Amino acid sequence: MPPMDPNGSSDPYVKLKLGHQRFKTKVVKKCLSPSWCEEFSFKVEDLKEQLVVSVYDEDKFFSDDFVGSVKIPVSSVFDTVNKSLGTVWYPLQPKKKSKIKDCGEILLTICFSQINLQSDLQSQVENGTMSPARSSTSSRMSSPLRSSEELTAPIKEEKSNKEKISGLISQIFSRNNELPPPSVGNKVTELPEVPETDESEVSEDKTEEQSSSSSTFEELMKKLEEKDEGGEMPANLPGGIMLDQMYAIPPSELNSFLFSSESNYLKQLADVQGSTDLQVGPWKFDPETGSLKRTFTYIKAPSRLIKAIKAIEDQTYLKADGKCFTVLSSVNTPEAPYASNYRVEVQTAISPGPELPSGEECSHLVVSWRMNFLHSTMMKGMIEGGARQGVKESFEQVASLLSEKFKVVDVKDVGSGKEQVLASLQVEKQSDWKLAVQYFANFTVISTIFMGFYVLVHIFLAMPSTIQGLEFGGLDLPDSIGEMVVCGVLVLQGERVMHLISRFMQARVHKVGGDHGIKATGDGWLLTVALVEGTNLPTVDSCCLSDPYVVFTCNGKTRTSSIKFQKSDPRWNEIFEFDAMDDPPSTLDIEVYDFDGPFDEAVSLGHTQINFVRSNISDLGDMWVPLQGQLAQACQSKLHLRIFLNNTRGSNIIKEYLTKMEKEVGKKIKLRSPQTNSAFQKLFKLPPEEFLINDFTCHLKRRMPLQGRLFLSARIIGFHSDLFGHKTNFYFLWEDIEDVQVVPPTLSSMGSPVVVITLHPERGLDAKHGAKTQDAEGRLKFHFQSFVSFNVAHRTIMALWRARALSPEQKAEIADEESDDKNQQMLEDESSSVKSDDDSENRSLQSEESGSFLGLEDVSMSVVYSSVLSVPSNFVMELFSGSELERRAMDRAHCVNYSTSPWEFEKTDVYQRQTYYKFDVSVSRYGGEVTSSQQKSRLTDRNGWLVEEVTTLHGVPLGDYFTVRWCVQV
Repeated sequence: MPPMDPNGSSDPYVKLKLGHQRFKTKVVKKCLSPSWCEEFSFKVEDLKEQLVVSVYDEDKFFSDDFVGSVKIPVSSVFDTVNKSLGTVWYPLQPKKKSKIKDCGEILLTICFSQINLQSDLQSQVENGTMSPARSSTSSRMSSPLRSSEELTAPIKEEKSNKEKISGLISQIFSRNNELPPPSVGNKVTELPEVPETDESEVSEDKTEEQSSSSSTFEELMKKLEEKDEGGEMPANLPGGIMLDQMYAIPPSELNSFLFSSESNYLKQLADVQGSTDLQVGPWKFDPETGSLKRTFTYIKAPSRLIKAIKAIEDQTYLKADGKCFTVLSSVNTPEAPYASNYRVEVQTAISPGPELPSGEECSHLVVSWRMNFLHSTMMKGMIEGGARQGVKESFEQVASLLSEKFKVVDVKDVGSGKEQVLASLQVEKQSDWKLAVQYFANFTVISTIFMGFYVLVHIFLAMPSTIQGLEFGGLDLPDSIGEMVVCGVLVLQGERVMHLISRFMQARVHKVGGDHGIKATGDGWLLTVALVEGTNLPTVDSCCLSDPYVVFTCNGKTRTSSIKFQKSDPRWNEIFEFDAMDDPPSTLDIEVYDFDGPFDEAVSLGHTQINFVRSNISDLGDMWVPLQGQLAQACQSKLHLRIFLNNTRGSNIIKEYLTKMEKEVGKKIKLRSPQTNSAFQKLFKLPPEEFLINDFTCHLKRRMPLQGRLFLSARIIGFHSDLFGHKTNFYFLWEDIEDVQVVPPTLSSMGSPVVVITLHPERGLDAKHGAKTQDAEGRLKFHFQSFVSFNVAHRTIMALWRARALSPEQKAEIADEESDDKNQQMLEDESSSVKSDDDSENRSLQSEESGSFLGLEDVSMSVVYSSVLSVPSNFVMELFSGSELERRAMDRAHCVNYSTSPWEFEKTDVYQRQTYYKFDVSVSRYGGEVTSSQQKSRLTDRNGWLVEEVTTLHGVPLGDYFTVRWCVQV
């Protein structure tokens, strides 16, 4: 299939439709040749229907992209001899007027299935309930791994019964007298012959099912462990985490308790939840996917809103390697309202936790969930909200049951586990004599000692020479070229040995005075780094190994390890602690050097960086980090680290940080609610310790201004925009910023100052798509303008940047530069005091937050005006051309100071522009300014235009928390 995403890949899935029956496959991530291997059955009620198979590309931020579709008439399947089209590649057809003509092909196996058909029809004939409108004949679409012969079963019944049923089928499917009429008397039309399935294949399937059902749960887990190909645990489902707890039980035992067929867990849980009629099926291997599955059913207890209904739950093992287990459960409640539109999916992940001080093993249980909507529905929000509440209550009962069965591990026990992990690292003690022997046992030292001893013996045996030439008493010069060469060699060898001795003494002092064991001081964010070992470290000199040591840098503070002499695979087992920090660190820079004496510059063997914003702290507990650099990459060098980041002050540290920033900004900063912080973290995929400080409505200036919101936190500055269905989302670290400048207002900036943020060279490349320019040295420049309150936004940006990225000298320099403008700013603040009082009065209404500023969902639009005019459409479009007619129309609408930018070409038949105006007091007693972005695009189905606009109101109550969207169709 063709690539649909900007990265050259796609996330394809398939929708299938026959009449009112709809199905959907799973999504295959980042693949242009996906394989689903899924099977679907359809009940056929009309042979004139078509099976529609459509391929889509999943998009998290935009609507899913249509790739192509294929339509297969059901009658074409029925008209074949074997009632099967076999396994065939079908070309996907694009939409009309689509630019993509080659949409790829899809491999399908389509056939009629007659499994259990005869017994069903016979029972219905005897009961007199068979009617053509309720035929149980089904059309089945299967994976290419199963041929049509496997999907058709032989009919092995008595001939008399076959004749009765075949005659009835011929009546049901008779179309336009294409089939012969039923015969009189005992002669009836017989069923067409159906090819019999290979008995060996059937026996193999039965044998496999019998073996999997007869095997114990432990044997099945061993088979899964043998099939496991490694890899990471599946990510948590996006709906949220319902249970995150650690229990004092090994992972394998917790897995057996939750999912073993011999376990009594499901019955106990059903008793707690009030469920009845529990029927648990055996675990079986799926012959197509090779995964282990089981199905169980139960009657859910009635609630205040829903009566008792039947639930069908399918469980599938996604991973089982003996230590980590992941099970995906799909729950279907067919009797619930709108049940055909969704499935509730719950993922249970079990992984090893830290070892407890008592030596017991610990398991980390994480349960996440999501709503998988098979079809779009207007009740989506209500369904998801009700399901969330139900799942939450259900897993509260699960947590209560597990806490009765197993000991819950407290966070303090985890902390002590950390101390135990660090205590297990014992520094290798080695005497100075052993180090000296290891360091000086080389050819240079041995040859120098031998030559020195040889010369001393020669002096002892030789007779004193007579004074000749330029010699005098006490000065004996070489008497030949050979003697001069020998003297030179002795001097060079002596110099090298003295250099080695000096390096050894300095390295010994450095080793004794390293930072290992220095305890951190203060309360706040405590960073602890355990340097365990290194592997495949490169050598600078080909004649000997390197003497490596490691330097850690975080928030301007450094910690240095000891030197390991002549080691390519050194083992340190050293622990470094950084003093407490008020805000969480963003990065940890790691550099590995080769020690080359006290006077020579150390040579870098490799470097790397740990980004705490993009990493989950739990994943840093034990990791191998590859080193960057030419030497390190050539040797595939790695460091073994254990990193722990703890907050010793809890939520108070956030309040204290905000209080400190308030003094810098000169304005009260409100503590955001947990819901808003959670939405902010989800928007930019940030770790849970990140908290939002402030956000501002503004425009991102690129080729055209892009309206959105600027988010500021302790470690990042991010921008998000959702305009006309196109989402722009990026962020970079405060440490990435090299300079922040303010450009005075210009006509192109709509009379607003522009904040220009310049990054360090080769920094923030993930946010490159949001930069306006990039200079020759690789510096990205971002332009932000049209802030509602420019002074507050600028002061907040400067305060956070200074706190994170600047040294004390740089802070003092900037303070001196701003001291000249201090009086002017005070005058401006006094002149706007009245307006500030009004704003504070209005903003008092904004104390309750819901996180809705993120705009994650589009809203439906209502028709407010419709008319048919007897004028050409081009005349109406003059209202959007920037002409005198448009200005007169806006004046009559009481919009003053109206100005527009020219229409700029965006893509084929799509143009964009910006508008600006003020409200007259007759329209709004608050006054207020308006900035908007307009986009016009030509209609494809008929001659006309569609004009869309997103409007932002400034200076009105709650104006920061909403936008107005409207569109005009001409």
